[in-house]
Amino acid sequence: MTPFGFTPGNSDDSNEPVDFAAMMQQMQQQIQEQFSKLGINATGFGGSTEALPKNLVRDTAKKFATAQGSAPIGANDVSDVEQAFSIAELWLNDATFFPQSPNVGNSALARTDWVDTTLAGWQTTVEPLAIGLSSAIGELLKQAGTGDGSPLGGDDPSRQENMQLPIGMISALLNSFIGSLIATQLGQAIGGLAGKVTGAHDVGLPLIDAAYPTLVPQNIKEWATDLDIPMDEVRIFHALREAAIARLFAHNPWLVSYIRTAITDYGKGINIDMDAIQEQAQRALESGNGFDPSNPESFTIALNDGIFTPQESPAQRAALTKLETALALIDGWSEEVVALAAGDRLPNIAALQETLRRRRATSAPAQQLFSSLLGLQVSPRLAREATAFWKQVRELKDVESRDRVWSGILPTADDLLTPESFMKSLEVPDDLSGLL
Repeated sequence: MTPFGFTPGNSDDSNEPVDFAAMMQQMQQQIQEQFSKLGINATGFGGSTEALPKNLVRDTAKKFATAQGSAPIGANDVSDVEQAFSIAELWLNDATFFPQSPNVGNSALARTDWVDTTLAGWQTTVEPLAIGLSSAIGELLKQAGTGDGSPLGGDDPSRQENMQLPIGMISALLNSFIGSLIATQLGQAIGGLAGKVTGAHDVGLPLIDAAYPTLVPQNIKEWATDLDIPMDEVRIFHALREAAIARLFAHNPWLVSYIRTAITDYGKGINIDMDAIQEQAQRALESGNGFDPSNPESFTIALNDGIFTPQESPAQRAALTKLETALALIDGWSEEVVALAAGDRLPNIAALQETLRRRRATSAPAQQLFSSLLGLQVSPRLAREATAFWKQVRELKDVESRDRVWSGILPTADDLLTPESFMKSLEVPDDLSGLL
């Protein structure tokens, strides 16, 4: 099979021998040059054994966050945020069964501080995808060669002439290449998010192991621009959202594992179909969209456009459905809890909730990241259904019953439409004789 993408020249002769050593050396040099233009330290490329190089993710994220401007945190920022949290936590005590957790970190973060605070969480969340892709590449190369570390091509002298590096070396270089691309993509996404997120839990993901609420004052001020709503009210609204989700993650550690397991399950199922990729690539080349197999920047575009997205298995689709529903449930639960906590104490709560929904639907960087890496789209409709589900459960039962749902089997997307039936399914009958 003619290798796709990593070609050192533009020869039209498909029978010309492929010098893998020269190809990999050129590829490494091109990547280094691309990163250098961005002002990013790419020393890990070609030598890192990490599936997702941490330093590259951090350097890229900090570069993008700094480019947007990161205002330092002042004493007034800390005072305003702490006051908002004080009010929010008090109101939440009556709106959720989960108690307040101790705050073990800073309550107010600059944009660059947000990157540092959430970086480990992002790394843990996305790394299974890089590992899955690396494993798929290794399996692909084993199928192409002998699988025992001998030169690709096995005992065939003509194939050995064309493929001059051992499988292990080729696999390591390709893994480093893919890992660097994903790390750069992730770093750019984190850096972009740093200029928009209002807190550590704004994206609805468990990014801090010991969950606690924290806000980004600079972004909250920009979020409130053009809104005819008092700044204190906007700040309390975001403090309510942040503190509610922090309570949810802090008191349901299994939920953190649930989300990460869904992503890991997806990563484990990655399987590369070279025939399908070649067909996609050929269509991309013929479409004239600027895709150039010899240009590393084109590979980033290709990844974003899904050219190298493997075929999804039924198990992977199930993992994505599981993840999408969980994210919608978290989003919907926080909206229901915040609305209940605010009550009539925030005159503009309806306008604030609507502004949040509209902005998340039209520009959600976290969803864009999941879309490019996983092909995952959390629909606004599903989030709305989740909000209605949690509200109806509370009205049918009470706050404690609503929140105890998190400790059992989570509702499916279909269950969201029938909350009464779902709650009845959880009840244990008084007379169990019929079950014997």
